[in-house]
Amino acid sequence: MRFGFYAFLVLLVLFRIYVSRSIFKDGDKIRITDKVVSEPLYFDSSQRIILQNLKIYLPKYPVISYADNVVVEGVVDGDRLKNPRLIDVKENTGFLYQFRGKVIEVYRKSLPEPHSSLVAGITLGSKSSMPQDFWEGLRKTGTLHVVVASGMNVTFVAKFLIESLVLFINRRRAVIVGLLGVWVYALLSGFDAPIVRASVMGSIAFGAGAFGRLSFAMNALFLSALIMLVAKPEWLVDTGFELSFLATLGLVLFESKIRSKLDIFPRIFKESLSATLSAQIAVSPLLLFVFGYLNLLSPLINVLILWTVPAIMIIGAIGGIVGVIFEPLGQMVLMLAYPLTLWFTLIIDLFS
Repeated sequence: MRFGFYAFLVLLVLFRIYVSRSIFKDGDKIRITDKVVSEPLYFDSSQRIILQNLKIYLPKYPVISYADNVVVEGVVDGDRLKNPRLIDVKENTGFLYQFRGKVIEVYRKSLPEPHSSLVAGITLGSKSSMPQDFWEGLRKTGTLHVVVASGMNVTFVAKFLIESLVLFINRRRAVIVGLLGVWVYALLSGFDAPIVRASVMGSIAFGAGAFGRLSFAMNALFLSALIMLVAKPEWLVDTGFELSFLATLGLVLFESKIRSKLDIFPRIFKESLSATLSAQIAVSPLLLFVFGYLNLLSPLINVLILWTVPAIMIIGAIGGIVGVIFEPLGQMVLMLAYPLTLWFTLIIDLFS
């Protein structure tokens, strides 16, 4: 019965992908006016967005972000838009996005570059103001995923919150409070699709793991992914969706096994390290495929820096919200992140 249900969902996803395929023909010269509904990818000198199931490669500047409204012209060539020309780009003006912009402005006033951009990238997935040399350093060290697909970071912060809270309350209550914190973060992000996806998958997987067995958590994770693909079949080729899924899968499959081998470390560091390694194992093949660059020291570099991500996210979220209400106090809170971002940037500079 359960197999039949999953088979039905898989077939439904395939059908949705089929009916959602591009309606354009090769050689058609078209103009697309649409909203960016999947996280853009950023490369050395270009960026890629997907509109109406067409991959569109544009110059790196002006930087296009999730939920921006864009107008693009070009010629259809398979699943790509050939010789694209960006006509116009406008930022989303909804309340949540305006609030998000105010939070980013607080970061810029509170911390120097690249620290402010790093906090904005880790906390909110914003990449628009990141210095080129720091961006290149992230790419060379295999850590670009930290800011490229911020949805992946949700899995880290969820794990960090839960394992920190379990020191004071029982695990089930820790899971409930920790996942509540994740959804507060999703609200702060403006409910960006990558973060909402990761929040859904993380909530289901961690919740199922706390209230059931590993197999239950696995089934819940796959079920949530299938349901989301039925709703949005284009997410199947969205790097943010893939990273969120793989990072959560890595935590479900490997985290407890890796944690059991790290008894020499203090508990809070052991939890962070095991979460980092388990997620890194799962996402590394995809990162190599997408970004085409493999640093053999990347696992070590990630271990050295990813433990800072949950703390930077939490400080960034609290400092950003407080800063919008009363900027001087928010700046004081954000300065707590500076030692962490300093360590992060020093490691990137050292290995790049």
